[in-house]
Amino acid sequence: MPTLILVRHGRSTANTEGVLAGWTPGVALDERGAAQAAALPGRLAGLPIAEVVTSPLQRCQETLRPLLDARPELSPHTDERIGECHYGDWSGRKLAELKDEPLMEVVQAHPTAAEFPGGESMRAMQHRAAEAVREWNARVEREHGADAVYLMCSHGDVIKSLVADALGLHLDLFQRIAVEPCSITAIRYTRLRPFLVRLGDTGDFSSLAPREEPPSGDATIGGGAGAP
Repeated sequence: MPTLILVRHGRSTANTEGVLAGWTPGVALDERGAAQAAALPGRLAGLPIAEVVTSPLQRCQETLRPLLDARPELSPHTDERIGECHYGDWSGRKLAELKDEPLMEVVQAHPTAAEFPGGESMRAMQHRAAEAVREWNARVEREHGADAVYLMCSHGDVIKSLVADALGLHLDLFQRIAVEPCSITAIRYTRLRPFLVRLGDTGDFSSLAPREEPPSGDATIGGGAGAP
């Protein structure tokens, strides 16, 4: 079966503003995110990419633009099932104010029980994304062969849930996974089991350096802004 390259979108204006974007329209890449996207074709230069699939949201499509310009033979497919989690009434709100919501504790510790007001559950997000991957695996193998490589550009929580699915981890453990903006995660699927061969690879280790404010221990909903 194929190898899937998962690319999280580059850093967005919502990431730097500390806002939970969700499906809010008009959320674009910031200056750093645009630079990350511009570097993507070089990072993937050695890979024969058979298909490109993208979330319909602007920040993902902007992330892919330099890659598609460099490879005009690729025509992207849009799939809403790998779009961001529908955060409902939480969309557009500051993460700093959401941390005091009682639901946030559930999102952190028991995400299978988390359902966003006016939105969807985290279970539903994982299910739709995993179903999309399975269908695309079959299509890519059918059209390009079992050794084909294809790419999906998606969002932090979606990618984390797909990694958990590939590793056989319960969704309640997916907040232990981190993927930075424009990071590359690779999953090689086989008939019997998937293999996680890259996780959140940016080639930049600056985000591992100590920060003035130590991390809280909670996962950043939506994926966070990455290195400063």
